Amino acid sequence: MTSGLRPGPLLLLLLLVLPGSEEACPSICLCVSDTVSCSSSGLTKLPLSLPSSSITLDLSHNYLSWLFPASFKRMPRLENLRMAHNQFVSLGLGVFRNASGLRRLDLSSNKLQVVEQHYFQGLWRLEELLLFNNKITQVEGGTLSGLSSLKKAYFSINQITDFPFFSIRDHSHPFLSMLDLSSNRMGRLPWEDVKALPGLVQRGLYLHNNSLICDCSMYSVFWHWDLRGYESLMDFVDEHTCVVYGNPRASIRFLRHSRLFRNCTVEKPVSLPVAVLLSHVVVTEGEGVRLDCQTSLSGTELSFTWLSTSKGHITNTMNDTLISLFANGTLEIRATKVNDTGLYVCTAADIKQSLNATREVNVTVLLPAAESFNTGYTTLLGCVVTTIGVLVYLYMTPCRCRYCKQPGPQAIPVATYDPSGLSSVFSTSMRDHHKRQTDKHVAFMEPMSEEGTEWVLES
Repeated sequence: MTSGLRPGPLLLLLLLVLPGSEEACPSICLCVSDTVSCSSSGLTKLPLSLPSSSITLDLSHNYLSWLFPASFKRMPRLENLRMAHNQFVSLGLGVFRNASGLRRLDLSSNKLQVVEQHYFQGLWRLEELLLFNNKITQVEGGTLSGLSSLKKAYFSINQITDFPFFSIRDHSHPFLSMLDLSSNRMGRLPWEDVKALPGLVQRGLYLHNNSLICDCSMYSVFWHWDLRGYESLMDFVDEHTCVVYGNPRASIRFLRHSRLFRNCTVEKPVSLPVAVLLSHVVVTEGEGVRLDCQTSLSGTELSFTWLSTSKGHITNTMNDTLISLFANGTLEIRATKVNDTGLYVCTAADIKQSLNATREVNVTVLLPAAESFNTGYTTLLGCVVTTIGVLVYLYMTPCRCRYCKQPGPQAIPVATYDPSGLSSVFSTSMRDHHKRQTDKHVAFMEPMSEEGTEWVLES
């Protein structure tokens, strides 16, 4: 009968070795690598223990309605947070405190009513914000403030009547290329603020399926966008409608039927189509790099601003002594580091003519390549030194000095005639000689005098 291992001590050992409760995966969730999925788990509150190494957390399709302050502070690596299809009506203060690493936040298909300005404070790395299919009626003015890395924002399928376009500028949102406000209830918009938006934002601004009021200000904006071939218009030509005289039943597809606006004076474009020059630069850590700001604009009264995903707004007043800005817009980094990797955006602006253009440079800083030949080179050098040593030992004679006596010629033993040696092969002298032969001693000959030599026996 064999005896098995006792489960008690083994289980205790595993509990001591495995990570603590903070790293444990909740029983109702699925944890795979750096992804935690608690989707469709019937959650009414956030699980207390979640793996701190998680990068993606999926809490969608549950019944969450409230989050406590700093709910995700124990997940410093969190980048993707999905909370779609829950019951959120509002978010408390500091919900995302200590979660500045978030890059994608999905709060779509909830019951949010007002997007307050404190909701997303501190999320300066956030790149994608999804708030579509809620019940939002108002977006407060400072809602997007501080979201300097934002690229895409989705506010469609809500009940929004107004939007703070004035809060979006080149210096505040240099990477924003999509703003979806379609399928809302917006009527009269501040068109001057819309025309002042950065060119990238205008190119990706979606306003179809709204209750826009037909007037010349509105038509002037869309006429210029249509002239430039913006995809936000080309993809939804029939969905762009406006209401005539405020009557919801009297709506027209103004991109196809423009006769109503024949008496409108189309203004000169406020800004040229944005010419975005893209380039990629790869340098090794420690090397210097210069990023020029060559755009479609030319002139002597241009102003330049640089922004980076890793450094934010770059100015000459920064404490970084390795960065310099020149009058022609060139940005110099004298000794690059790995954390300098990222997208650098330069905006050239002509204030007098209200023109701007953008240049984007993607910088990649690599660590210095390891010298792979070191081991082989060292081995080769060792072999050469060893070979030279062997050759010296085998072929080179010791140094001779003129005051030293030169050794005489090597003595050659000469066999002499000894009659006694012929008496018998078994004589005593022959046996002793044979014995001395079998002892395998080595004889060295040293000069003892000028007259002759003497055999010296060394054992």
